[in-house]
Amino acid sequence: MFSMVDRGTVYLEKAEESVAGAQSEFVNGRYNNCANRAYNACFQATVHALLEAGIPPPKSTEQWGHGFVQARFNGDLINRRKRYPPDIRGTLENNYRLRARADYDRLQIVTEVQAARAVRRAEAFVAAVAQAEGRRQ
Repeated sequence: MFSMVDRGTVYLEKAEESVAGAQSEFVNGRYNNCANRAYNACFQATVHALLEAGIPPPKSTEQWGHGFVQARFNGDLINRRKRYPPDIRGTLENNYRLRARADYDRLQIVTEVQAARAVRRAEAFVAAVAQAEGRRQ
């Protein structure tokens, strides 16, 4: 069985893999899937950060909900504890909205420019989390 820190490390490794996936999808012109991978990279890095800070998922579900993860990361780890730079505060929400559009909107697709921005945000976000935890990107 994994300890809380071990699980967190797994999530950071998954985040790094998701960034690589977003980069690959972008290069290959699959912008909707790129947006999906870019958001998942940020989500996984955030779960890592929460576990490292000793914040577990809600007891009622034992699952990492998107709203819970965003609120705890921004509220606790950026605003209160100042563990991460404030300039990444909107990244989760921005990449989440783009991912939702990419995955569920029948009428709109993600453009090349939007995908490029999502990848850059994900790269910066995952790098900030890795740096705060003493890992190099």
